[in-house]
This record gives sequence, C-alpha cells and structure tokens, in this order.
Amino acid sequence: MQSSQNGASVAPVDTDAQALAERVGEAMFARDEASRMLGMHIDAMAPGYARVSMPVRDDMVNGHKTCHGGLIFSLADSAFAFACNSGNHNTVGAACNVDYLRPAFAGDVLVAEAEQRSRSGRTGVYDVTVRNQNDETVVLFRGRAHQVRGDVLDVMAS
Repeated sequence: MQSSQNGASVAPVDTDAQALAERVGEAMFARDEASRMLGMHIDAMAPGYARVSMPVRDDMVNGHKTCHGGLIFSLADSAFAFACNSGNHNTVGAACNVDYLRPAFAGDVLVAEAEQRSRSGRTGVYDVTVRNQNDETVVLFRGRAHQVRGDVLDVMAS
C-alpha cells in the first residue's frame, strides 16, 4: 500500500494508469495558463488523484492582508480538475462546496490534495484538502464532476 500526504493507505496503482495520469496532468498543465499564472505546480498525479502546490505571493492578498479566498479556491479547483481528468476522459466540474477554515498569508505555500471518493457512470465526487506549509488545513472543498465527450489527450493534440 502507498500512503497519501495525510498518511491514509492508498491501493497500489496500475503502472499504465499511473503513466496515463501523469501524461494527462502534463498535457493539461501545459495549456492551463491560469494555474501557471498563479504559480501553481503539479507535485503528484495518479488515477483519481492530484497534489498541486501554490506559493502565496504579495499580490495575492486582500484588504485583510490574507490570501484572497478566490485564489485559494482556484488552487483547490485546479487540483480537482487534474484529479477528475486523470483517466483521460474529458471531465468538467458540475458543482462544489467550499469551507474556509483558516487564513493563508503572503509567504505561505499551499498544497491542495484532491482525491476521488466516488465514480459512477459519468459522475464523480472528489474531496480536496488545502493545507499550508505547517500542515494546517486551510480549505475543505468537495466537487462533483461530470464526464463529457472526448479524451483529454486527443483534445490536447488538436
């Protein structure tokens, strides 16, 4: 068994599925100007899983001198997108719920870990936990994804 960042056991991954997830993540990230503009980086990809990090820059804080909630949401949403597309099926967000638990500040490094909880037919449910460099939970995000037509890598090739 492998372990996720929070120490939970994760089933071993089929190496073909793992390689596909990594290729999908690389291809999506290469075209994701928004995530790159925000300084995000994919730290890990696996089937139904993504870990994405983002340093909080000075230009990301709001009038309270805390990281703008929309930017933390963007990090969680990007991790969600990478995780739900990891099987190479075009998948989009259908709904989500976000709980902001503590602030983040300039200089923090946030890490969003997205994990598939359920997949049935064309619908999946994913949980994303955003933590700071002290392993404190900043945001909890639950997203529902819906598979649409096409494959990610085919779309990326065109």
